[in-house]
Amino acid sequence: MADFNRERVVELANFIISSNGNTSYLDEINNILKDQNIDEILKCFYEGFTSTFTMASSYGPEDQVLVEKLSAIDKNISIFTIDTGRLFQETYNLFERTNEVYGIKIKVFFPNNELVEKMVNTKGINLFYLSIENRKECCHIRKIEPLKRALNGNKIWVTGLRSEQSITRINTSLIEWDAENQVIKLNPLKDWTDTQVWDYIKLKNIPFNKLHNQNLPSIGCLPCTRAISEGEDVRAGRWWWEQPEHKECGLHNRPIK
Repeated sequence: MADFNRERVVELANFIISSNGNTSYLDEINNILKDQNIDEILKCFYEGFTSTFTMASSYGPEDQVLVEKLSAIDKNISIFTIDTGRLFQETYNLFERTNEVYGIKIKVFFPNNELVEKMVNTKGINLFYLSIENRKECCHIRKIEPLKRALNGNKIWVTGLRSEQSITRINTSLIEWDAENQVIKLNPLKDWTDTQVWDYIKLKNIPFNKLHNQNLPSIGCLPCTRAISEGEDVRAGRWWWEQPEHKECGLHNRPIK
């Protein structure tokens, strides 16, 4: 595997940011980084954008893989999570375990309590089952608003998105421009299969959510997550009452081609 021009990658990343996601720069940077080593890509972006580089973790298996890799680069690297207030206890247990194992401190962001109170008192505690609009409002208040605060001031946002995860993620690119948050999204595991993720977790003895052993491959808020059946895609248990093309909380919206 040939080495890549790190200076050019950082230069292109800055061009993408300053041009609000110019597609020619995106095409060039994705072409340069195609088939390159994930660890070297992460190092390149972290060294080029140390103070404006962050990762969002929901403690899924992909996120745990990336936490292991990033903590090996620098234990002070910026990683954050969003506590929606409706998570499984097993997820909270993994919060603590991950910090302990890797000697890191993942920053926690919470929803605005006044917005949550108004929403629940107006539409009910389980409003999300009543309509897609209600569910998206709940996701916006509990996830999107705190995400915007978490990403404020950053230029590089590392995610655990994989093309194989669902129909809404099939067109994921390694480098994307998030116009909503004005950041570059770096998706290092976009081409990894579910098998590759779990093989790496076993190889490195990475802590994971024990609910994955109960047919819950994708875990979000407790009321919006169920176990899946054989043959369903890994995100079929998320918002299971909705059509597949609607199954995004808004953190990673993209058109379906």
